[in-house]
Amino acid sequence: MTRLVPAVPEDSPALDRLRAEVREFLAGQGLPARVDSWLTGWDEEFTRALAAKGWLGMTVPAEYGGHGLSHLERFVVTEELLAAGAPVAAHWIADRQIVPSLLKYGTEDQKRRYLPSIARGECFFAIGMSEPDSGSDLASVRTKAVRADGGWRVTGTKVWTSGAHLADAFICLARNSPLDREHRHDGLSQFLVDLRSPGVDIRPIISMTGAHHFNEVILDDVFVPDEQVFGTVGEGWKQVTSELSFERSGPERFLSTFPLLAETAELMREGTLPRDTGLGRNLARVAGLHEMSLAVAGALQRREPADTAAAVVKVLGTTTEGDIAEFAGALTDSAAPAEYRKLVDEAALQRPGFTLRGGTNEVLRGVIARGLGMR
Repeated sequence: MTRLVPAVPEDSPALDRLRAEVREFLAGQGLPARVDSWLTGWDEEFTRALAAKGWLGMTVPAEYGGHGLSHLERFVVTEELLAAGAPVAAHWIADRQIVPSLLKYGTEDQKRRYLPSIARGECFFAIGMSEPDSGSDLASVRTKAVRADGGWRVTGTKVWTSGAHLADAFICLARNSPLDREHRHDGLSQFLVDLRSPGVDIRPIISMTGAHHFNEVILDDVFVPDEQVFGTVGEGWKQVTSELSFERSGPERFLSTFPLLAETAELMREGTLPRDTGLGRNLARVAGLHEMSLAVAGALQRREPADTAAAVVKVLGTTTEGDIAEFAGALTDSAAPAEYRKLVDEAALQRPGFTLRGGTNEVLRGVIARGLGMR
């Protein structure tokens, strides 16, 4: 059903060919329709198949085992994967967020240690930002990093850590100096933490359906050697806000329920579901978000600041995802096919998380207002 992804007017013939190649590959995979595949679809075999096609580590320079391609080429691939509901969760965080962060802030040793294995689909990452009782206020983190001989001792708790039970490592945001209420963003640093280290306790957070995607990660005096400090000590806030542009602006912020929308269109075409103008409205919103997200990808390609634009994509995109779930749910009754009802139920269950992850929409509206110079 990826034909519903709108073409990009600015696409070069090379990007058009790449998009067609990805669609052909996906058509041969026999993938079932699923929602929120970038969170729920952990499939390491599929990840390795993408790596073999050269569709992981696309923006990683060849010297680090990657393919030296552009953010726009990566955007085309990821958009098609999401539109098809492909199981991309295993590599998603590593490829989306860790790769550009390593290229920008990583040491030479860190780049050579992690980037080639990410590009091969052999190294999986999680993100250690959120904490209990902190919500989207990252400046209030209480995880502490204390200087030790040859490194740091990290103690604290991270929560809603997607895939940590299966990941190899995560980037942990911690406070390396006492909180200054007047300068809350100072004194934060990031650390590359091996999730198999002594003192790391990963506890599952099980959803109402019994699914396990989220985790609580407890760090009890975990030793992190100096060579695993990520970026510059004390510059954690600056680094995190830069990374969030990649987390908030991608096509996963408006395509989580696209497979449901595509299936709805197909059932309407067949006459199984009643036709409704809501289909066109939601598809138009997706088309607009496609252009907005692509514009951010272009800005990132040019290394231009995109924090405000990324927040706009996230707010509008996740709202659209939820509205698609509601639209499909309102159309569905007992006469609808069982597989479709299952898809609708999955979308309804995942919906509460859409506007929370990556920063709540309420917080991001404040980011947008500040970015536009409003008070």
